[in-house]
Amino acid sequence: MDLYEAIKRRRDVRSFYKGGEISDDVLAKILMAGHLAPSVGFSQPWNFIIVRDMEKRRKIKELAMKEREKFREELSEDRKKIFDNVKIEAVLDTPVNIAVTCDPTRFGPHVLGRRTIPETCQYSSVLAVENMWLAATSEGIGMGWLSFFMEEDVKKILEIPNHVKLVAYLTLGPAEIPERPELEIFGWGKRMKLSEVVNEESWGKPARRELVEKLEKVRI
Repeated sequence: MDLYEAIKRRRDVRSFYKGGEISDDVLAKILMAGHLAPSVGFSQPWNFIIVRDMEKRRKIKELAMKEREKFREELSEDRKKIFDNVKIEAVLDTPVNIAVTCDPTRFGPHVLGRRTIPETCQYSSVLAVENMWLAATSEGIGMGWLSFFMEEDVKKILEIPNHVKLVAYLTLGPAEIPERPELEIFGWGKRMKLSEVVNEESWGKPARRELVEKLEKVRI
């Protein structure tokens, strides 16, 4: 699978896992892909916590279910009907969960490039997540990003130090990766046109007509 194909096929997978394990060889390749991500000031702020313990995972799932209900109560009745069909997590359905963190003190306090935009520490860990996602896709491994929890609750379960940020909680397993995003399949939303999100020179200024034509036609 080439790079563009991996980008096109990458999905946030929650519903299409087919059972089975991830070999240590494949897991190591996915983690190395994350570790090779770019980072501001070459700070490499990430740690990858592999979570297999079912008791910890059940606690995290319980947190997610509570937050799901809170979110559901905020929706209109029409949106509730759609949301009731949406699966938000696969914590217990997958052989491996991985927490990705960001340590802002690593190689600090003077990290090159981070003085004016300290958030680039977390952005760096997010880039590691995307690298992992593309690598997993190329290996036939589905990945889902769980965000229905309060960060501090999961940090306690995983014994993450106070100064370290929890950036992502991921679920991974062999999967039939769907052709379209799950939220599009369930009718929650649809992908915007590329030409709708490209500006030139300043916010809100449309791209040149010649470029818009290319944006409308481009396929990868």
